[in-house]
Amino acid sequence: MSLLLAPRTRLSLLVVLLLAAGACVVLYEPQRLLSQGWPPELPVGVAVLVFAGAYGLCTAAFVPRPLLNLAAGAVFGTWFGLVAAVAGTVVGAGIAFGLGRAMGQEALRPYLRGRWLKAADAQLSRHGFRSMIAVRIFPGVPFAAANYIAAVSRCGWAPFLCATALGTVPNTAAYVIAGASASSPGSPAFLVSFGFIAVSGVIAAVVAWRKRHRLAPVVAYEPLPQHPPVVTAASHGP
Repeated sequence: MSLLLAPRTRLSLLVVLLLAAGACVVLYEPQRLLSQGWPPELPVGVAVLVFAGAYGLCTAAFVPRPLLNLAAGAVFGTWFGLVAAVAGTVVGAGIAFGLGRAMGQEALRPYLRGRWLKAADAQLSRHGFRSMIAVRIFPGVPFAAANYIAAVSRCGWAPFLCATALGTVPNTAAYVIAGASASSPGSPAFLVSFGFIAVSGVIAAVVAWRKRHRLAPVVAYEPLPQHPPVVTAASHGP
């Protein structure tokens, strides 16, 4: 196998690529969409498609999705913003999944030795759609981490993308509605969406707190070796 195709070489290139993408995000600041809006000369349909593509690239570069969802709502309103955000979510998940599958899976699979890593790999490999739906609905799982963990597993493309498209709708809709109604923070739409975001965050924190003890490593104590008694020659009198 040539050097460029070696698993560790591909993994190193993936790390460099992600670091470069993060640096570009810091330099170009895509969050300016929140204040500057989208170019008005673009038709709505074209703008939604372009925004979805930019959204996908930003999420692959670790830009927080809540910020992009708020921007989608502020720029396009509720319905077009939701379409743009969900489409961008699927695009970004697909980019991360493809990069992780092509450049990181072969190098990282030998390191799936821990109990939790093996359990996650087994669930995603055998029950990809069901597992990804649960991961996407639960708000405490980082989006990028879930993408790359699924890529290292044997989860298929179709279950991964379909579960991403369906499972991210509730949380995405809450942020999009909040962004669309941010100009009137006293409106029912903003209050309901903000309440949903707050309650889901509290639920995620409570579940993580209750499950924290399961993350502690299990220390196995081995019994001390039993040494046979030492037999010494007894001294006999004359």
